[in-house]
Amino acid sequence: MMKQVMRLFKEEEGQALTEYGLLVGLIAIAVIGTLMLIAPELDRIFELIATTLQGV
Repeated sequence: MMKQVMRLFKEEEGQALTEYGLLVGLIAIAVIGTLMLIAPELDRIFELIATTLQGV
């Protein structure tokens, strides 16, 4: 019984998986935040492209 409990504390696979999950979550938050900051500029650029294409 004690060996099984000690093995649970030594196994690191679950910890690594949790760390990867946290990293993916933080990266997703950073990407979403960046897109929210540059969204108005992207909207302006696409409007300019659409207007230019309509004139052709």
